[in-house]
Amino acid sequence: MNPIVLIPARLAATRLPGKPLADIGGVPMIVRVLRQAQAAGAGPVAVAAGDPEIVEAVEQAGGRAVLTDPELPSGSDRILAALAVLDPEGRHDVIVNLQGDMPFVEPDVITACAGLLAEIPDCDIATVVAPEASPEDRTNPDVVKAVLSMQPGGQTGGRTGRALYFTRSTLYGDHPVWRHVGIYGYRREALEAFNAAEPSPLERREKLEQLRALELGLSIWATVADAAPISVDTPADLAAARHFVSTIGGPQ
Repeated sequence: MNPIVLIPARLAATRLPGKPLADIGGVPMIVRVLRQAQAAGAGPVAVAAGDPEIVEAVEQAGGRAVLTDPELPSGSDRILAALAVLDPEGRHDVIVNLQGDMPFVEPDVITACAGLLAEIPDCDIATVVAPEASPEDRTNPDVVKAVLSMQPGGQTGGRTGRALYFTRSTLYGDHPVWRHVGIYGYRREALEAFNAAEPSPLERREKLEQLRALELGLSIWATVADAAPISVDTPADLAAARHFVSTIGGPQ
């Protein structure tokens, strides 16, 4: 297995324009994500950038970035475009799509996601879930829930599950509710098949693109993280991230 980690990023975010370059403790957010990915050691890391300003920030930090068409419709389109530049020979058979808005994602979460593809031969796409943070998560449509068939025993027992569905709807019952975390590891052929397909009926209904993969018959497996990483989507999220970095100290 020969993974590569790609981080899609563009400035034209609807709820927080310019967020990849948002300052968090003196460091642009995209650079913080880049550093966490590099620390994971899962493979080479690059940013699939929709804007030259992002390329400049990444390169100033010593990272690698590829400028892609800003009009590409999704992060998966962006990483495929970057992959065509970085690896036209197809040497990398696993592509980890790491969202550029998780500045404090734990490196071992990235490693575990990529590792699922090595551990489970019939896994086409790997992803990450975390336990619900509060009872309100169950009814919050902004919290995407993963319905998993958890695997008992074995090397990954209790920490790994096969995805049956993803939903924004309320989930009932006493079993754990898993929050979906937007990190994906794709086998290269699965990523290409996913991107070649039109949005599926369930995807359009729930506004969740991972349902397209399930409707295509691709197998999605998830690894359990201890907690969902901080995700920055709104000005309030950015304020929380800035407060968090002020509490942890370290290099700014």
